[in-house]
Amino acid sequence: MTNPLPETVRAWIDADAIDYQSYTAVMRAWVAGAYEAGADGEVNPIHALERGECTIEDFEQRLATLIVRRDGGPVTAAGLLARMFAATAICDPMHDVLRACRDAGLRTALLSNSWGVADYPRHLFPGLFDAVVISAEVGMRKPEERIFRHAADLLGVVPAECVFIDDIEANVLAAEAIGMTGMLHTGPAGTAARLGELLGLPALANGHWPNGGASR
Repeated sequence: MTNPLPETVRAWIDADAIDYQSYTAVMRAWVAGAYEAGADGEVNPIHALERGECTIEDFEQRLATLIVRRDGGPVTAAGLLARMFAATAICDPMHDVLRACRDAGLRTALLSNSWGVADYPRHLFPGLFDAVVISAEVGMRKPEERIFRHAADLLGVVPAECVFIDDIEANVLAAEAIGMTGMLHTGPAGTAARLGELLGLPALANGHWPNGGASR
């Protein structure tokens, strides 16, 4: 639904002059732990943030103390996540895909692991989604089975009737494990084409959905 996360993070690293090695050393360990089978969510900072079990300020303070600027100076904790995601941009082609699905009578849902709940473009949600599940608001996170079932329940369908799209393979595999059709997102054109084939929507399959999304 947005530009690739690595692009956003890289823009923040450049803008704040963050030492990249210090950042990756911390985040690789945290992210690996966040998606390990049987990982203990109580001790993983990402789990706690995404489930709403810690405040944004607590997470920012913890991360800021573990990374440094390129000049060796400290990283400002206040507003760290807002700065980290400041370069986030809406992916118009994927929004067009969602509208094409809804125009065809299909129900759609947003299922998001949140790093703060204040910055979602909620004014766009009514035109895109029939249900919205944001992890910190429901106390669950992907790839937990219960959050997938919760989203399906809100849509009024069973998992076998759902197509789940995500750019993290662990989340796709978890959705497939409960019967959803999983799709690993690598770009709008490929996702639209496969979705069109699965759902019997020739316009998506052929790259001709509204506004020519596949060309962007």
